[in-house]
Amino acid sequence: MPSWLQRWPFLAMLFVFLGVSAGCANAPSAKDASTAPVRKPGIVFMTDFGTANDAVAICRAVIIGIAPDVRIMDITHQVTPFQIEEASRFLYGVTPYYPSGTVFLVVVDPGVGTSRKAVIVKSRKGQFFVVPDNGLVSAVIERDGLEGAREITNQHWMIQAALSSTFHGRDIFSPAAAHLAEGWDYTIAGPEVPQLVRLTPKTPKIDEKGITGEIIGLDDPFGSLITDVAKEDFESLGYVLDDKVTVQISKKPVTLPYVKTFMNVPVGASLLYIDSRGRVAIAVNQGNYSKKFSIEPPATLLIPRKSPAGKPAHKK
Repeated sequence: MPSWLQRWPFLAMLFVFLGVSAGCANAPSAKDASTAPVRKPGIVFMTDFGTANDAVAICRAVIIGIAPDVRIMDITHQVTPFQIEEASRFLYGVTPYYPSGTVFLVVVDPGVGTSRKAVIVKSRKGQFFVVPDNGLVSAVIERDGLEGAREITNQHWMIQAALSSTFHGRDIFSPAAAHLAEGWDYTIAGPEVPQLVRLTPKTPKIDEKGITGEIIGLDDPFGSLITDVAKEDFESLGYVLDDKVTVQISKKPVTLPYVKTFMNVPVGASLLYIDSRGRVAIAVNQGNYSKKFSIEPPATLLIPRKSPAGKPAHKK
């Protein structure tokens, strides 16, 4: 037998070994995987524009024209028109669930076209807020801290066309948000803003009689009443689950069971509960409290301290 045939099994094994070795050498290392491109931050969008016109779609088109790969997520476009406090409350509620680097684009701007500033605000959490300087971001900054704020005056951060005096959502805020998502440095958008406009929301008053607060919104589409009374303040009045609580809404008394969730009362019955944000709320199980009893915010709310001898004054 020729000598090369005698050596064939050895040569075959050698080729297999060399192939495996080459494959291992070319396999991506953990370090290579960690250097993969980082996904760009998303834009989280909220307005009071509604959905009956093309305003939101136009803003999205402007953004995509600058940052074609950006992810755009919506909070809502059904903020009650001109209600800065409502938009601020929504913004405060959602921001903890988004990561550092997220760009929040919020246009609720009753002062559009006036001397109010268009600003980019950066929180100490590393999130960006492209907003009119009207107090929208006050609550978030009070909680998360302020890293810096800039007025948007650099023309390169705006739409490359004539600016409207009534649609800064399209002309200023959307382009600025898109540039941030593309990685532009917010400090070149314009001069530093030394003092932002602050909202001064009302806070509940607690005294020996109880808590005086407000109905501040509706949990639509369900029509539940949202209050500004925190769980801790409510419980300091002495109430526990299954108590009957007589409250006054716009000075009209109503007695409600304090329960954990909707199905703790019969369908169609009213209840008082602590909502998912830690606030006192009032609802109808599988119904709409606001429509049923013709209550719209803002409305006053009085919750008295618990009295063992107290008797229900009225029931709804």
